[in-house]
Amino acid sequence: MRSVTEPRRIRLHLAGLAALALSVAQPAGAIELSPPVAALYTTVSIYPPSATSMTVCYGFVCRRREILDFTPADRKALTQMLAAGKASAAAERAAVQKAVVWFDRRMGPVIGTNKRVAKADFRDFDDKHNYDCWDTTRNTTSLLLVLQEWGLLKYHTVGDPHYRGNALVLQTPHNTAVLVDRATRVQWVVDMWPRGYLELPDVMPVEKWVTED
Repeated sequence: MRSVTEPRRIRLHLAGLAALALSVAQPAGAIELSPPVAALYTTVSIYPPSATSMTVCYGFVCRRREILDFTPADRKALTQMLAAGKASAAAERAAVQKAVVWFDRRMGPVIGTNKRVAKADFRDFDDKHNYDCWDTTRNTTSLLLVLQEWGLLKYHTVGDPHYRGNALVLQTPHNTAVLVDRATRVQWVVDMWPRGYLELPDVMPVEKWVTED
């Protein structure tokens, strides 16, 4: 692990960063990103993931961060998990759920998120042990991009993050990472924020996810 100092928090709207995201210089070996995915990283001034490492965000909107350098043992473990999902798209989504739990277990003791709770936000007064939904969206998207870069996703590609929130029906704002089924083009959320430490993340079609709270 390599610690990274906390930068000044940047509050910018994603839509306004599309052009910037395309022009930001990327480190060698960086993964090609769509503008909405790239904006996940430019808005908090971190590098996107590569085939060898990713920035783990926590502390709410990435105010705290740690670099996860993937070891050969990490790659072997994740490869075995995803190999168990080669039978079908549904099996691959189940394998992705287990990979997210692996990430939770891998990072929890290192950064203190083994104390995290479901649906954490500023009202919990414990940012140093928790992820908000922006953190989980970045972290899960990064993990999925790494799995994709390693050639472990057979039935899905990494999609753009998705947002929901409607004050008129008391639906609180929320964001999530997304996988897209290669065959059907159905978008599936991979959302760890509503679940506690080591619990399987929510995986469901975006159409269903946007109706929930």
